[in-house]
Amino acid sequence: MTTRLGVAFMAMLLGLYLLLLGQRAVILLLSGEPVGVSMGVALLVLPLIGVWALVRELLFGIRTERMAGILSAEGGLPVDDLPKLASGRPVRAAADAIFPRYRAEVDAAPDDWRAWFRLGLAYDASGDRRRARATLRRSISLWRGSRS
Repeated sequence: MTTRLGVAFMAMLLGLYLLLLGQRAVILLLSGEPVGVSMGVALLVLPLIGVWALVRELLFGIRTERMAGILSAEGGLPVDDLPKLASGRPVRAAADAIFPRYRAEVDAAPDDWRAWFRLGLAYDASGDRRRARATLRRSISLWRGSRS
């Protein structure tokens, strides 16, 4: 629950920032000066990119949360019994040791979103956030395709 409140708060702050940035862009566009108009156009593009990134990240979080709920209800989420560091992160060697199991699961069923989701969790436990996110995005794509 606190994570959701934190995300909502940060999204509201970013929204306020983008709104103020957009307001400044309009002021610069209306100045009529070539430099002001150029800067105004640039400042209009930045909020659009920010909104796109915000929406994309929020959808990523919502979809992965739904998928985790489905897997939890099915009993398909991996048990979180890895030894932890003081920071709460799993011990890398232990996470790396279970990784081949989830990789083999994806190799055996490449179109199964559940296998990809578990592999994404394994990447995350191993500390590879970039691959974890890419794998979870692949899982989301398969999940959305299976619902159609």
